[in-house]
Amino acid sequence: MGTVVSKQGVLGKKHIRMLEKIRESLEKLNEKMEIIIELQKHGGREIQPLPETPLDVMTLLSMPDHLRKTAMTVCRLGRATAEEVAQQTHRARAVESAYLNQLVIMGYLKKERKGRKAYFYVEKENQG
Repeated sequence: MGTVVSKQGVLGKKHIRMLEKIRESLEKLNEKMEIIIELQKHGGREIQPLPETPLDVMTLLSMPDHLRKTAMTVCRLGRATAEEVAQQTHRARAVESAYLNQLVIMGYLKKERKGRKAYFYVEKENQG
């Protein structure tokens, strides 16, 4: 009887791991769908990489509203993850992640990875 219980325990653990992997995959798909939907709302224009650009008042005013809100939040927080920015802007983390990466490509923000987390910030001499 003991071997039957231990086999069921092992099978249960395998099923739990499989379900956890499925859940993680679904979360990633959901995040990507949120990004696609949000980008379509804003025209889905291609973003051209630019040299480092100061993040001053005129630059902020020239940005689309959705990017301005993200950029100003990073300025306020100093250094933040997409999750921290999302908590402030009340938007999905996946959406903020896409906006933050757009701002990095555009040269307004810097990105630094520490382990699995990515931190976004404005370089001090780059801030107007």
